[in-house]
Amino acid sequence: MIGETVSIIASPSASFEQLAAAILSREHGEYTEYDIRGVIVPTYYSLCTEVGVDPNIAIAQMILETGNLTSFWAARPQRNPAGIGVTGQRRHVSPANPARWAYNTQRQCWERGLSFATWRDDAIPAHVGRLLAYALPKGGENAAQRSLIERALSYRWLPDRMRGSAPIIRLLGKVHNPTGQGWASPGTTYGAKIAARAERIAQMDV
Repeated sequence: MIGETVSIIASPSASFEQLAAAILSREHGEYTEYDIRGVIVPTYYSLCTEVGVDPNIAIAQMILETGNLTSFWAARPQRNPAGIGVTGQRRHVSPANPARWAYNTQRQCWERGLSFATWRDDAIPAHVGRLLAYALPKGGENAAQRSLIERALSYRWLPDRMRGSAPIIRLLGKVHNPTGQGWASPGTTYGAKIAARAERIAQMDV
């Protein structure tokens, strides 16, 4: 049983086929079966297993954050898998420095957040590495984990005091995180929602 107290650092709790089927079984925006089976899921699976993150947790978080790839921020050219840098700031005139903004055609305004050039080389490493940074204290990582964390934090900085503050998914929510910050704000049910999705994926019959 996957609950909100499960560790982010863990062996895979779902198979490749279960993860792909979980995304493909629901509306998944502009992304094709090839995008999902050939790029997104294999990249998550291989990268997560390489650095010790349960790929089911990372993909469940992505599904929650993006509405199963249907959100504006998940769509090309944003390719943002987990609300990275999305602050809720909006404006109706073009920002002076648009590098960390995107024009949301759904809401007809500029919104602050990060966009990524590719899923394989940018978006997914940024997501998985950031999860690692939350899960592992600084100095507690191995070489592969350290390299991915550094890469992820080059896209968006994370204060050292946040490092290792969420070894379990419940602590990703600001209200539960010991630092008073977190991935989601207030995040009261954030970990529970990720866990529920991961559990459904792990129980899929494929």
